[in-house]
Amino acid sequence: MIRTAIVEDDPAYAAVISDFYRRYAEECARAVKIDFFESGLAFLEGYGEGYDLVFLDIELPDLDGMHVAADLRARDKSVLIIFVTNLAQYAVNGYDVQAFDFIVKPIKYYNFAMKLRRAFECLDNLCKRKIWISTRQGKRMIDADKLQYVEIMQHTLVFHMTDGKASGAGTLKSVQTALAGLPFELCNRCYLVNLHYVTQIDGNTVCVGGEYLQISIPKKRDFLRALNKFLAAKGVNP
Repeated sequence: MIRTAIVEDDPAYAAVISDFYRRYAEECARAVKIDFFESGLAFLEGYGEGYDLVFLDIELPDLDGMHVAADLRARDKSVLIIFVTNLAQYAVNGYDVQAFDFIVKPIKYYNFAMKLRRAFECLDNLCKRKIWISTRQGKRMIDADKLQYVEIMQHTLVFHMTDGKASGAGTLKSVQTALAGLPFELCNRCYLVNLHYVTQIDGNTVCVGGEYLQISIPKKRDFLRALNKFLAAKGVNP
């Protein structure tokens, strides 16, 4: 089930997006759930547990789409945002909020379907960003995008997340394998760090989600190389 929001103040365009979206989902045999919002503020106030995909009009009556997207991205780093706009040049600013794509009005089905194909492929890949961990209570699935770092302490894995902590059994090597392809790097033999949450390097310490972790001398070169590569890929000059 792909949780979807359409944020559009024009009922006619909201209907077009919905009809095209349901048509493409049916062609792909995909289940979708759609919620409609006529304003940016209503959407943000009703965000709840979140969405997988958001069609976001840029020109909204109360809060323009760019501001809505900035607020949304601060809450949810993985949701796909597709801007809907009358003027393509407005969508260029979408890079600032990591927008997935944009659709220019009037909407044509062929172009819409091509963008949806890419979006569905991306969502399928994002599903792999969830991993299972073994806890004392049983099994638990956690979202890798919310995982700031993993610590091993007295043979126990501690998963430090944006919404709390979880303890589990296993090795850092097994966690690395589960997170293969994602921007996680060892800063020493006790900490596996999500590079998304690195905010500062100070000598042999790294700030991750507001906490300072030690960078070991043997790991420092590889860690800094991985961080610089990650920042360069985001367009940041390391």
